[in-house]
Amino acid sequence: MILSALLTSAGINTAVCVACFSLYSVLRKQPSLLNVYFGQKLSHVPLKCNDPFCFERFVPSPSWILKAWETSDEEMNAVGGLDALVFDRTMVFSIRIFSIAAIVCLFLVLPLNYFGQEVKHTLTPGESLEIFTIENVKEGSKWLWAHCLALYIITCSTCTLLYFEYKYITSMRLAYIRSSISNPSYFTVLVRGVPWSEEEAYSEMVAKFFTNYYASSYLSHQIVYRSGVVQKLVTDAEKVYRMLKPGQNGSSLLRCGICGGKSASFKILSSDTEVDKERRDLNGPNLRDQECAAALVFFRTRYAALVASQGIKSPNPMLWVTDLAPEPRDMYWSNICVPYRLLWIRKIIILMASIFFVAFFLVPVSLTQGLVHLDKLQHTFPFLRGALKRKFIIQLVTGYLPSVVLILFSYMVPPIMMLFSTMEGSISRSGRKKSACIKILYFMVWNVFFAQTISGSVIDGWSAIDQLGKNLKDFPNLLARAVPSTATFFITFVLWNKDESTYGTMTFPYHTEFPRVLLLSLLGYTCSILAPLILPPLLVYFFLAYIVYRNQILNVYVTKYQTGGRYWIIVHKATMFSVVLTQIIALGVFGLKKSTVATGFTIPLIICTLLFNEYCRQRFHPVFRNNPAQVLVEMDRMDEQNGRMKEIYQKVTSAYCQFRRTSLTLGNPVPLNPNEKNMLQELEDDVNPAALRPDQLPGSWNEHTQLEIEEELPNK
Repeated sequence: MILSALLTSAGINTAVCVACFSLYSVLRKQPSLLNVYFGQKLSHVPLKCNDPFCFERFVPSPSWILKAWETSDEEMNAVGGLDALVFDRTMVFSIRIFSIAAIVCLFLVLPLNYFGQEVKHTLTPGESLEIFTIENVKEGSKWLWAHCLALYIITCSTCTLLYFEYKYITSMRLAYIRSSISNPSYFTVLVRGVPWSEEEAYSEMVAKFFTNYYASSYLSHQIVYRSGVVQKLVTDAEKVYRMLKPGQNGSSLLRCGICGGKSASFKILSSDTEVDKERRDLNGPNLRDQECAAALVFFRTRYAALVASQGIKSPNPMLWVTDLAPEPRDMYWSNICVPYRLLWIRKIIILMASIFFVAFFLVPVSLTQGLVHLDKLQHTFPFLRGALKRKFIIQLVTGYLPSVVLILFSYMVPPIMMLFSTMEGSISRSGRKKSACIKILYFMVWNVFFAQTISGSVIDGWSAIDQLGKNLKDFPNLLARAVPSTATFFITFVLWNKDESTYGTMTFPYHTEFPRVLLLSLLGYTCSILAPLILPPLLVYFFLAYIVYRNQILNVYVTKYQTGGRYWIIVHKATMFSVVLTQIIALGVFGLKKSTVATGFTIPLIICTLLFNEYCRQRFHPVFRNNPAQVLVEMDRMDEQNGRMKEIYQKVTSAYCQFRRTSLTLGNPVPLNPNEKNMLQELEDDVNPAALRPDQLPGSWNEHTQLEIEEELPNK
């Protein structure tokens, strides 16, 4: 790729970025779009405002950027939860580490790459970008020690910053656990694989087992029912509510099934007598037939629930399988009824489907590399030689189109991976999204980095992969040859990755945004000493993403459920993988360049990095996998001393209602209890209460939030 192609890509993407920022700055001022750009706040309170004409509404302003920048970590945690704070700290960590890498590599490594050969440079737009990479350094050069020194600085800075971030996030997770005093999930254990008995129902089996083996700590239990029909009633009722006009009788309430239900449509019930009759019908004699081999068991203390959730409960590990239950709003009820003995079969099927999908995606990957290597593309398709003679067309094809094609094909990945994660049988919505995040990350690392690096064109890509499969020991050398030559494509890929405003979703899309950020971090690490030109656009991306994502968390996305900071484990593992992979590639490059000194000093660096990773895994990871028993016991003692246990028991036993009674007000607002207000948040992810008109949103009037939103609008 030539320098002019890179400048063309940078110019196009800069113009697109400025246009998007300006358009967003104008659209967020329109009162008619408040439910789109302030969904997070409007999900709690209604807002009534007129839509008068004001010229200031159509002038871009940077006020939202300043407010996003000035928000503290405490405010971010209070609004978006710990997962949002983890994402925010990931952006901060990326900005810090790549700022250090940019200073070191641009002032130390880049000049050595540029003057690596004893030739005269003109620095014209037609000059190849390869002269800025390590490819331009001649074999046996004595200056390769500078690349090794830069690698040491980047690695040591990464480990140091990562340690302090890990320590900070761990303290925030412990604070999150301590602050969740009335969290019912700490008292609740999900039991699956309940044995079948012709004489006793599942509910009786659960009561008998836990009364026998956990008599002192067992409180009660709740059986899980098949949710297909009744969940459809809830969804249908919500959809019809959206279509009803607000002028209807405000006293009519839409009631849906409670636990179990008949295969019938929703009903509008206007009196308590009709509600009681409907409830008796739902709890008829056929209710036992709808029981699943799963139950929620409630314990008297948090510590007792933690102990009961660990270890096997019977000689057959497929029976009486226990886990700490997710939070009520986080429960993914439809997967809990999946027989536990079938989950391993599902996982094998999903693994095979994922492998097939990755193989299928190699086609667009090879196509994008064919666009980068224009000479190979012309050789494969001779009829393109005439059209690819114009200078601007060449710059557009090599500098812009490859990244566009790859990213457009990548849009099909998240929904497919989310489907795979659902079919695996995750018991929580946050767990399903976390599983999809890991799958998308694996997919991107392989298809965007490894496959993109290995495959130079449609033909050469398959031959290279075939050669790699025959001789895996040459993998470091293969990467050492391929990464520097592909680094120019990764530079344009970073330039094209602007932040999309996915305001249509209700919760923050962690499963798509974490992989995107971690993939770009991988590209930054691996190309830092090989092609330092990637660092400036990468820093620009992280700075813009930091502002945009903070604004979306504060104003747009609604936090329905969270993992309690468990995404940080993914961030840590991905960062360590990126650092070690960078060191391995550098080791191969130093070997190809015949630099004995640089090669010898890189090997102990790899060993020390792996030891640091193992230390973090032993020191911090357990806190993210389980809740510390010491903290739970202290919380139990405090509640017992304050006399709150009786109140907590009542909340715990009523929190997990699989088919909650739902009240949706038609017309004038009436007071709703907390369970009714959370109805929309307990539906599927595609149900978005922010899409409702402000005057239809439940909740009480909050003047402070009204003023917060009005501050974003121009004076009328």
